Amino acid sequence: MKDTEQPGLKWISLAVCGAAVLAVLLASVSNCLAAEKQPLKVGFITVGPINDWGYNYAHNQGRLFLEQALPGKVVTVIAENIPESAEVERVLAKMIAQGNGLIFTTSYGYYEPALRVGARHPNVKFEQCGRMDTKNTKNLATYFAKQYEPMYIAGVVAGRMTKKNSMGYIAAHPVPQVLQNINAFALGARSVNPKAKVRVVWTNKWSDAATEAEAARGLIDTGADVLAMHLDSPLTVVQTAEKHGIYSVGYHADVHKFAPKGWLTGTMWDWGPLYVKIANEVNNQTWKPGNYRYAMDSGYVKLSPFGTAVPKAVQNEALSLKKRIEQGQYAVFQGPLKDRDGKPLLSEGQKPDLKFVESMNWLAPGVEGTLPKK
Repeated sequence: MKDTEQPGLKWISLAVCGAAVLAVLLASVSNCLAAEKQPLKVGFITVGPINDWGYNYAHNQGRLFLEQALPGKVVTVIAENIPESAEVERVLAKMIAQGNGLIFTTSYGYYEPALRVGARHPNVKFEQCGRMDTKNTKNLATYFAKQYEPMYIAGVVAGRMTKKNSMGYIAAHPVPQVLQNINAFALGARSVNPKAKVRVVWTNKWSDAATEAEAARGLIDTGADVLAMHLDSPLTVVQTAEKHGIYSVGYHADVHKFAPKGWLTGTMWDWGPLYVKIANEVNNQTWKPGNYRYAMDSGYVKLSPFGTAVPKAVQNEALSLKKRIEQGQYAVFQGPLKDRDGKPLLSEGQKPDLKFVESMNWLAPGVEGTLPKK
């Protein structure tokens, strides 16, 4: 049977089909490009207020840095004052419904809710501050910096500055991150002043200004002339110390302006550059789950500026130690190391692995007070 279709019509038909296919391809490419131009929506959730000049303030400063560093590439939202309860899951679900593809769960007790919500939303990336993910979760990573490194240095400064060899430490909960910093502070102080003692008082809350003030006054009444802390906000303790004419060591943020006479130094977060790094990894599809811990040389955690009360010689000693730690020449927890009861923890020359640090449940020599069960 002969082909009765005219050649001209055949070519016109092919051209029309080709144009249709090309139009579909162009539309597909256009849609892909449009999708790529959509900014990554990033959610943050904090356990306290972002104006606390402490832990939550530092995370919010990191969020603001992220927005400024990646204009048009990220859009952020934040939910503050969310207790470590069932409320966390509700807030996370709402953030996901709003299109957030990356969520930073910043408080210790947010880990379990993040796991549960993450299991229902495998395409959303979660970044849990602190904790260790032992379940190899595909869409969750944990991050933290070795805050105990600058806290050890702050302990050295405090050990030099104390006149009574009596220091107080006000702490929220006996979880590993808190114990790391108590022990580092005490070890640092005793490395230059073996007579130094650090008495710990527990508040059992991340934030409770009245209890913190009472604990501070109690430590001062028993002879402490330096106060340090691991709480959401350092303000109450620092201001109480200043009011009573004693020294203070800060935490989470630089609050020296609130204690112009008694401020020594402290630790402070700089989360912004890390948040930019993580957001870029999500955008570039190179993000990977895991447990990430960053040393002081990363810049994500820093030694706070020295106060005017700290002599230049002590500042130089602290800065020299800082350099050694950052260059890997000195480890805060290294053998030989025993707990305050004399139990061997690390042998001569042994350095701790991540598990040792992240499961810390002991107190160092020189630390006084109880160790409550978690």
